[in-house]
Amino acid sequence: MHKESAIREPLILGDKTFKQITDDVCRPIENQAPRGWYILITIATVIALYGVGCILYLIGEGIGTWGLNNAVDWAWDITNFVWWVGIGHAGTLISAVLLLFRQKWRMAVNRSAEAMTIFAVIMAAIFPGIHMGRIWVSYWVLPLPNQFGSLWVNFNSPLLWDVFAISTYFSVSLVFWYIGLIPDFATIRDRMTKPLTKKIYGILSFGWSGRAKHWNRFEIVSLVLAGIATPLVFSVHSIVSFDFATSVIPGWHTTIFPPYFVAGAVFSGFAMVQTLMLIVRKVMHLEAYIHTKHIEYMNIVIMVTGSIVGVAYLTELFMAWYSGVEYESYAFLNRATGPMAWAYWVMMTCNVISPQLMWVKKWRRNLTFTFILSIIVNIGMWFERFVIIVTSLYRGHMPASWAYFYPTWVDVGVFVGTIGIFSVLYLLYARYFPVLAISEVKTILKSSGENYKEGFGAGEGYYGPDGSHGHAHHEAQEEVVENTQHEESTVELSEEELAQNKSTLLDRIGTADASEADDLKQISGIGPVLEKTLNSIGIYKFEQVSKMTSEEYNLLDSLTKSFPGRAERDNWAAQATELMTK
Repeated sequence: MHKESAIREPLILGDKTFKQITDDVCRPIENQAPRGWYILITIATVIALYGVGCILYLIGEGIGTWGLNNAVDWAWDITNFVWWVGIGHAGTLISAVLLLFRQKWRMAVNRSAEAMTIFAVIMAAIFPGIHMGRIWVSYWVLPLPNQFGSLWVNFNSPLLWDVFAISTYFSVSLVFWYIGLIPDFATIRDRMTKPLTKKIYGILSFGWSGRAKHWNRFEIVSLVLAGIATPLVFSVHSIVSFDFATSVIPGWHTTIFPPYFVAGAVFSGFAMVQTLMLIVRKVMHLEAYIHTKHIEYMNIVIMVTGSIVGVAYLTELFMAWYSGVEYESYAFLNRATGPMAWAYWVMMTCNVISPQLMWVKKWRRNLTFTFILSIIVNIGMWFERFVIIVTSLYRGHMPASWAYFYPTWVDVGVFVGTIGIFSVLYLLYARYFPVLAISEVKTILKSSGENYKEGFGAGEGYYGPDGSHGHAHHEAQEEVVENTQHEESTVELSEEELAQNKSTLLDRIGTADASEADDLKQISGIGPVLEKTLNSIGIYKFEQVSKMTSEEYNLLDSLTKSFPGRAERDNWAAQATELMTK
């Protein structure tokens, strides 16, 4: 077993066991949701319904209900589109890139970040649809024949590149998210007692049984998808930036946009993950799995990407001056000093100054401060898109067309409504799906769990021979434990020792014969091959398996000589007890 350095803070707090991890994550699914969840879902539903009403009104009346004018044709809706796409970046970054780098801290936040990506991209897709004015012909953006004959889309337009990039990103992210959920769906399936819910999670789990072949394929597919998704993280928002960079409008026509937009997307995406995870952590009582160390790591990423965004702002200003193009210089001078300068300085304050507060360790580890700052960052990133789009358009080459932009109540209602719809989807996910990756979190328990780091394996229920609980007993027995582990890992047991272990195991759990055998394959983690192995030992019935504790699991591992810790990890005894009651 790998023992992590004591210098590193644990990633799982408390005296947790494999069973407790499963219980904690499955509790909101199996039991009634916490009261806070009902309060949040009610508020979110009201906002979502208002937003749907605004969208329906817009479709019925037309986009003349927006605050667009002759000078500003891309405004509120495209600002929101770019903002939502940016938020969708953090999920794939956390899941794919950090998976390839084997970062353990991602396991507490990756599942919810992936879900956030899916829902954010769905919200982003709403705005180009309604921006078309006739959403019922939105399929025209796809290269498909239509009723007018061979009327093809313009492949030279970055707007079309958006369609391909975002749809590809959405598809890969959705598959990546769902593949990671399959083992956890199987865990929930095996714990469910109601036939309908058991059937639903059984369908969702795709027949997962926990066999070595399944885990092998799971690892391979996860790595392949991570490899595919990693370049998408950088390509998608680069292509979104081309919507502006390939134009000739002052303030847009700049080559810094692709890296600048990617950094900004990661910046806003991580801030949204912080906001959502702090809420889920409190409502779903997951304080042991999402705590200050995870928040600090996330804040470091926010601090770095916020600094990159700040450098990009300064580079834009320098290049506008250095270019010698008066229109370019005026565009940036107007942003900072013109009628809409308030939006520019809100952007600069939220995106450049606020992330630098994270240099103070005490602040970046403070959960309340982090929650407030994550909201400030997302406000600032929305204003960044607003400043880029609106302040580059409302004062063009012809002073006669200059006009101040005012959003209408429909503009505001649609945007607020998408926040409500996003919140409803996310809260439903948190209620019926495992918020944490159960199988992945368990893999770091023995290396990064607080009880294992301090007590070296002394989990709940572990007591020394003197009656002391795990941590205290460990201090007196540390050397013995380490020596024993070393011997067990290097010395092969003799035939006599194996026979003695088999006899001891059967004395403790009882004997049975093949004529009264149960179908042990119903226990998650036991396949046909392992069932034959258990039968050869003399284990045939659920009743025998239900009597196993840590000592019996260790004896069983010495006899099966494969997948050490599997029986305890999957909690065969609890599964067998449940099957006996049926």
